[in-house]
Amino acid sequence: MIDHTILLQIENEGIRQTVMWVVGVFAFLAAIVFMAVILQFFGLWIQCKFTRASISLWNLVMMRIRKVSPTVIVRSKIMATQAGILRAYPISTRDLEAHYLANGNVPNVIRALIAAHRAQLGLDWQTAQAIDLAGRDLLDAVRTSVYPKVIDCPDPKRSAGTLDAVAGDGIQLKVRARVTVRTNIQQLVGGATEETVIARVGQGIVQAIGSTPSYKKVLENPDAISQAVLNQGLEAQTAYEIVSIDIADIDVGENIGARLQADQAEADMRVAQAKAEERRAKAKAREQEEIAHVQENRAKVVLAEAEVPQAIATAFRSRKLGLIDYYELKNVQADTKMRSAIAGVSQETQPASTAS
Repeated sequence: MIDHTILLQIENEGIRQTVMWVVGVFAFLAAIVFMAVILQFFGLWIQCKFTRASISLWNLVMMRIRKVSPTVIVRSKIMATQAGILRAYPISTRDLEAHYLANGNVPNVIRALIAAHRAQLGLDWQTAQAIDLAGRDLLDAVRTSVYPKVIDCPDPKRSAGTLDAVAGDGIQLKVRARVTVRTNIQQLVGGATEETVIARVGQGIVQAIGSTPSYKKVLENPDAISQAVLNQGLEAQTAYEIVSIDIADIDVGENIGARLQADQAEADMRVAQAKAEERRAKAKAREQEEIAHVQENRAKVVLAEAEVPQAIATAFRSRKLGLIDYYELKNVQADTKMRSAIAGVSQETQPASTAS
């Protein structure tokens, strides 16, 4: 009985030691995991503590679980805190995480907000998020709003040519312009891009030159063209505000009016030639008709002359024509032929004379 009790005690002691070993291993592993987490986020947490970024260690761990980069969020929050923009823009850590999960560029938005706050542009967090998520470079837009940029018209990247316009007197002018613009933050979302501004300015310049009576006035006062284009309000519904339009270069091209007049004169000449050819063809056809008519009349004369011998024979049989009368008729015909020969009348007209 005593031996059995001792055996039970020994067995229980072995089980207790095994359990303690298992618990110790799990505790050791948990300690290693905890230390790894601490070491991973300890540096960021210390930065948050010293910069008053107000991000706890637990939030850093949860960011990793939510697949958010703690480094990006911490550095962006520290940047906003140190710049003092959190008083003007109440941005929470959750807002930064939400923008990050929406594939937004959080550091770029914070930098843009800092620049806008320094320049007093009135840009808020919601507008900044919308602009960034729309695919626009918000920081570049803020910089352009503070420091206007110059764009060429036409765009040299797309076209190496010039804006070709024709003045009222028909002279072609080749123009290059430089447009100074700054970003309109309020219309950056949904506003037309730089290409639209270039196209509108080009259209305005061509229209202004076309409404000028003479190219000399354009060469004498190119500022009038710039002012006329500015007064058209070309920046409507665009992401930019046009500050100025400067005519950089003007070259005189061809005399388009004279060339068009020459082309018109040549076309009129061709039309006149075609009409003259038509009239000639009609006259030729009329001539051929008259020739055919003459031949028809000659045929009728020949038929009529062929009836003369029959009439004479009929007159002889009916005793209405005597022999003396017949010889007198022959004498008259002979006399007529002689006179015609003396006068130089052709033989073709003799039958007609005889018939008369």
